[in-house]
Amino acid sequence: MAANPRPLAFITGASSGIGQALAGRFYDAGYDLALVARRTGEIEAWVARRGIAADRCGIYGADVAQIDAMAELGARCVAAQGLPDVVIANAGISVGIDTADRGDLDVLAQTFAINNVGLAATFHPFVTAMAARGSGRLVGIGSVAAIRGLPGHGAYCASKAGVVAYCESLRGELRASGVKVVTICPGYIDTPLTQGNRYGMPFLMRADDFADQAFRTIEAGRSYRVIPWQMGVVAKLMRLLPNAVFDRAVQGRGRKKRRGDD
Repeated sequence: MAANPRPLAFITGASSGIGQALAGRFYDAGYDLALVARRTGEIEAWVARRGIAADRCGIYGADVAQIDAMAELGARCVAAQGLPDVVIANAGISVGIDTADRGDLDVLAQTFAINNVGLAATFHPFVTAMAARGSGRLVGIGSVAAIRGLPGHGAYCASKAGVVAYCESLRGELRASGVKVVTICPGYIDTPLTQGNRYGMPFLMRADDFADQAFRTIEAGRSYRVIPWQMGVVAKLMRLLPNAVFDRAVQGRGRKKRRGDD
């Protein structure tokens, strides 16, 4: 295992949006980076723009849904850069679906493969070694969409509810090990993932502002947080609404674009 004098943050989905903003925040705090995405060229361009030295950043190309590939990638990261101090499973997709459409069931399966299987595959290579060391942070990026299912968003809402439940289970498993499991549920963050939305996005937040609050949450080892806090209040109120009231409230709401929509 490589010796690393600086802490190391391993971040998936680091080619844009939240992942890229988190990478910048951790780097500014003195962390080395291990950045993962399918589009490594975009990471390389960002690293060049930021002037990050080659010895401070490893770049890895991978599809997080490929379990064996992620296990091999994790081993390469540990050998080259050392055992991470923070692992952030951020890679995810958000696509609308219509259950009546056969093709959208494939979209559903892909969403679960990336957002849920990919989460576990990201954590897997590091869990045993972190527990043996007695420290570390495993961070799952959920969504406020996990709180209640929204029309046309079934795949995304269900997958993010799965992120929250999975991280809660893992937190209990690792409680005595010294490894903290942190669940962060973003509200509406201004990223490529949200810029095509066809509905209002209250409390829309800049990615850098989100990353700053998320960084502090992760460093503190908090178990769960909705960012921004206003969306946390909205989420709690939504959860308390009786089904009949909630269903009327969201009836006619704009739906997430399905694959192939203009």
